[in-house]
Amino acid sequence: MTSVITGDIINSRTSGSPGLWLIPLKKALSELAVSEKYWEVFRGDSFQVEIQDYYNAFRAAVYIKACIKTLRELDVRMAIGIGDKTHEGASVSESNGKAFIFSGELFERLKKEKTNLAIKTGIHQTDEELNLYFRLGLIAMDNWTQNSAEIVKLTIEHPGLSQKEIGAMAGIKQNTVSERQKRAYIDEIMALDTMYRQKTDYLRYHHNASG
Repeated sequence: MTSVITGDIINSRTSGSPGLWLIPLKKALSELAVSEKYWEVFRGDSFQVEIQDYYNAFRAAVYIKACIKTLRELDVRMAIGIGDKTHEGASVSESNGKAFIFSGELFERLKKEKTNLAIKTGIHQTDEELNLYFRLGLIAMDNWTQNSAEIVKLTIEHPGLSQKEIGAMAGIKQNTVSERQKRAYIDEIMALDTMYRQKTDYLRYHHNASG
């Protein structure tokens, strides 16, 4: 089993130079994928990345969102698909399997529903529960300021660092880091990541039982 994130940049057409978001996006995707063949940017502002350890898919989506929201007035819409992989292509767009199909189908639906993050695993109850959690999480994430997004980005990149050390990297004081993390609801989002991992752990047993 694997996971695939299909997404696009919201407000990319009004952001001026595509280079403003294309460079951070490519950097984020290259950080998350095990090699370049597992991520791709296409149609200008759309992208796809395979996160082979699907336990990390939600945190990967949060990281991509944080990277993009460090840029003024930009956001990202993403669909996570979890499932099998039946064909390994030369690039991520040439690979196939349920993870790829789920992600692509869900992404098309998100664009119509104006929702910025959702998941499809093929297990109805799991999808319903996780998508409810995601919608609640988006109340915070969709409203991140640039400063909040920057702190989330640094926190995910350096999970072992203290607030003081993160502050030194960002050029701000420890108490400012604490305030920005609280405003970003980072503790709640990390708790949601833990819940996501618990819910998707069940998928491994379901897959083995049905395989």
